[in-house]
Amino acid sequence: MPQPAGILTAAEPTQIDPNSTAPWTFHHHQITALAHFEIRARVLSTERYRFDRASELSPVDLALGWGPMSDSRILKAFSIQQRDRWYFWSAAQMPISEAEVISHSANMHMIPASEAVAKRLLSVKAGQLVELHGQLVRADGQDGWHWVSSLTRTDTGDGSCEVVWVDSVSIADH
Repeated sequence: MPQPAGILTAAEPTQIDPNSTAPWTFHHHQITALAHFEIRARVLSTERYRFDRASELSPVDLALGWGPMSDSRILKAFSIQQRDRWYFWSAAQMPISEAEVISHSANMHMIPASEAVAKRLLSVKAGQLVELHGQLVRADGQDGWHWVSSLTRTDTGDGSCEVVWVDSVSIADH
């Protein structure tokens, strides 16, 4: 979805201590809040999942950008892809530093709190602006599998994605 030039979402994501760390059960998993989380960002890419282990909880990942990574002038230099629960970017010539790309974009695994939230998340398209409210979480399966959210926006590699329990999502075209 085309967007005008300029930073569309300037604010950094907000993360504070959760109201409660008491775990709850969702789809046969124990979910534990690690931090309350809110973000307004540009959708860089979306990827649906149906058959991997994590899809029991998370049907979609969103690669999100804020600050300079929400600016169409910056983004036109990048090729952005998602696969296997990872977000990849490349640029022939970097319009901003690698550190800025890392600290202003992330792949986020979405765990919808309800069917209505799931439908909305699955309707999101690249280029749209989204506002998400929820929790960064740890998920533990009965089989010993676990998934733990990153709690920083500056990490890379394995474990650097946010695992987001999404209580609400709103979508805007601009």
